[in-house]
Amino acid sequence: MRRRACTLEVKKFPKELNAALGRSFLGEVQSYLHDDRPYIVLDCSNAAEMDTPAIQLLLCCLEEAIKRSGDVKLAAVSAGARSALKLVGVDRLFEIFDTNAEAVNSFRRLSVERASQGVEPSISQRTTEKLA
Repeated sequence: MRRRACTLEVKKFPKELNAALGRSFLGEVQSYLHDDRPYIVLDCSNAAEMDTPAIQLLLCCLEEAIKRSGDVKLAAVSAGARSALKLVGVDRLFEIFDTNAEAVNSFRRLSVERASQGVEPSISQRTTEKLA
């Protein structure tokens, strides 16, 4: 039985975060999670640092995607943000790529692999920012 195609979203992670912005961002991400296997790339190029609320937001996004057999990958993570992710051990939960394009392509490779399992190989992609 064939399943629906995966949906791939590229979303810019907020530069600054407070409780209201975090809830708003998570709500936007959750709006992408209607299909089976949602794939989300979070472009972290705006976030020079990752504090506890930012890391919690990343984990919430990942949790919501995993509930639907999807995944979240990070792109353009600064050295400071990578250090913070590593310090708390969260870096092991995410694949981290240098660019959005690399993260997107990693999902496309996964899609081709799943085609052999009877899953629709195409990914429909919507982005909030132009890919580099």
